[in-house]
Amino acid sequence: MPSLQTNGRDVLLVPGQVEDDASIRVSHGDVKTNRDLLLAARRDYPDAFLVYKPHPDVEVAGRPGHVPDAEDLSDLVIQGVSASAAIAAADRIATITSLLGFEALLRNKPVRVYGSPFYAGWGLTDDAVTFERRGRPCSLEELVVAALIEAPLYISPLTDVPCGPEDTVEALFIAPSRETRIMGAKSLLRTWRRLKRYNDRRRMNGAK
Repeated sequence: MPSLQTNGRDVLLVPGQVEDDASIRVSHGDVKTNRDLLLAARRDYPDAFLVYKPHPDVEVAGRPGHVPDAEDLSDLVIQGVSASAAIAAADRIATITSLLGFEALLRNKPVRVYGSPFYAGWGLTDDAVTFERRGRPCSLEELVVAALIEAPLYISPLTDVPCGPEDTVEALFIAPSRETRIMGAKSLLRTWRRLKRYNDRRRMNGAK
């Protein structure tokens, strides 16, 4: 992360997303594009030092979501910076539905949300959207248990069979090679994407 000269202004990190992602398409709220996100963030935090981090799939793979005037709408556009480094340098995060918002919560950073990701509506985020079905506040620990332990199906990176989250973490630590760890991470990512598509279809079909 480059050294920031903010003149005492709070750093507001705005992570871009792939705009045709299902999490945005089925999300509540009026903010559906990265440009609208930048405009909303500037409107709500006019004195902040706004740092925009484009999504790698948009910048490298040409997925929908490029903002031609991002440099005019922000104070700094960063590329090639890890999510963890960007979060560490920020005072607050503003997002639509990005998983980076969840990662920021885990690092005790305040998060402004303009959509309806799974981690919003529980009293942990500053929400621009009203949630009718998420009325009960929960702790960060409860959210982590639900999102990372109770809900997901994990596949062992070593055996490629279903396993618990503890087994997955242990397998990643004891993986004999970097290649095996990478294969395991990709296996988890494939499983997560399949489950995400399934849940997105259920939501779009009105499943409770």
